[in-house]
Amino acid sequence: MVLVGITLGLFFSSSALASEVFMTPILQESGTKMTLLDTFFLDTKNGWAVGAGGTMLRTEDGGVTWKTIPRRTPVLLMSVYFSDDTHGWVIGQNGTILHSRDGGLKWWPQLSGTSSPLYGLFFLDKTQGWIVGARGTILYTQDGGQSWDDQPSGTSADLFGVQFLDAQQGWAVGALGVILTTTDGGQHWVQQLTDSPTTFFDIQFVDKQVGWAVGTQSTIFQTITGGENWLDKTRPCGSPCIRPPDFLKIRFTDFRNGWIVGERGAFLVTKDAGFNWTEPELPEPYSLYGLTFPEPHTGWAVGDQGTILKISAPGS
Repeated sequence: MVLVGITLGLFFSSSALASEVFMTPILQESGTKMTLLDTFFLDTKNGWAVGAGGTMLRTEDGGVTWKTIPRRTPVLLMSVYFSDDTHGWVIGQNGTILHSRDGGLKWWPQLSGTSSPLYGLFFLDKTQGWIVGARGTILYTQDGGQSWDDQPSGTSADLFGVQFLDAQQGWAVGALGVILTTTDGGQHWVQQLTDSPTTFFDIQFVDKQVGWAVGTQSTIFQTITGGENWLDKTRPCGSPCIRPPDFLKIRFTDFRNGWIVGERGAFLVTKDAGFNWTEPELPEPYSLYGLTFPEPHTGWAVGDQGTILKISAPGS
């Protein structure tokens, strides 16, 4: 499949109560059959999606209609992020960075200084952001991407996800069980101990202490100590155990409410801080790669064959 040849997968927890705590996601018409790898919504109206073949989509009505943005590149686009309703970035293969200054109507290339694939990005505001990629790549900008500087990661592992809580404290995750942290804006990165060979694809911290990471073969790790100790929360595979699909994205909208998506219809939701996970029924067992929640009870997921799902939780 797409993500640098790494096989994707996941595990689920089924529950007869799933329909009581979660509404079935609604399939939206994307207008494309291209694989979509990421999505980002600023609010419940304005969102973007990117993927294979340089595909870029935009909606201004919550996904009722999706419009194709003229293609700027044929490469695989891995991630999209907007710091506000004007400034956005898209990254992908061959060190590709695209930047928009008009809400995603037009896109201009930025010089990354690398030909490595770029997988994950995060911006605090319209000037300060980080990008992670293959072979331990970490890039940093403090001028909105007019210039990008290398930050030494101390690892050669591919890095897939990055998040910052503020200008100083952040985390990045990747292959070989790597979880990195910084307390000085990325000038120094230190590896946190996981004792796991898992490839982690995504990470999210709810605050400076509580965080989650997900990865290959349904792996879920949690910390309540800012990453000083990571606990393996992966559920038993069951019997007979068929290779679990990978978890690719995790999002918590507060301490209690969280979602995970992944390969082969992997879609989990928790309402109790991860003590229990339920599996809402999907229209089809789509592989899902991107996940965004602009508001606590409303989100979107994207995946194979142009799949876009709108997620509505109780209270929305």
